[in-house]
Amino acid sequence: MPEGTPASQTLSRGIRILEVLADARTPLTIDEIALRLDVHRSIAYRLLRTLEDHRLVGRDGSGAVTLGPRMAALAAGVAHDLQAEALPELTAIANELGMTCFLGVLDGDDCITLASIEPRHAIASVAQRPGARHSVTVGAPGKAILTQLAHSQWPGDTSVALRADVDEARARGYATSHDEVIPTVQSVAVPLALRGQRPAAIAVVHVATDLEDAEIAARLQQSASAIREALDG
Repeated sequence: MPEGTPASQTLSRGIRILEVLADARTPLTIDEIALRLDVHRSIAYRLLRTLEDHRLVGRDGSGAVTLGPRMAALAAGVAHDLQAEALPELTAIANELGMTCFLGVLDGDDCITLASIEPRHAIASVAQRPGARHSVTVGAPGKAILTQLAHSQWPGDTSVALRADVDEARARGYATSHDEVIPTVQSVAVPLALRGQRPAAIAVVHVATDLEDAEIAARLQQSASAIREALDG
């Protein structure tokens, strides 16, 4: 590390690499990572070597970088009780509806996927990887989370249209979105409010279905109630 460079900058860059890899849909080369961090390749290489030593990143057969197995162990420790109670419910929903079902939680001004289950027998499903994040102001899970917050707690750049969407979602008990986070993808989400936990939501994503949004929401609400009962009871 160059003399005079704060240690926090190195840590910040290492964390940023993990975020970049989590958001990427494919493994990245060192050059691609350096470009996204806006640093020289040699700096990216040194950071990656440290992350590799801790098994937080790994390499595939071509040498491209992916998140390592240690990340899964760390992720499992986040909100462990919530994940433990939610995973069976997410699995049941995914297999019953044939849709990817996931748990999203508030993280700053973002909605981050904490756990995700794809349907067992679906011919095609939409991937929603744990660690994926997007602004809480877009997408059904983000809107479901916003129903649990006072307007003063929302990000500062919210629109009148968003407020109307969230007010409607709060009144009917579920939120919907179409083409907001991923093109062609639709989502339905219900709020999951738990004592001592960050605002959360259970959601499904799909491309097309014969089910009505209200039918999907009713199934999600059933699981949300079961999770709340298990954790709050």
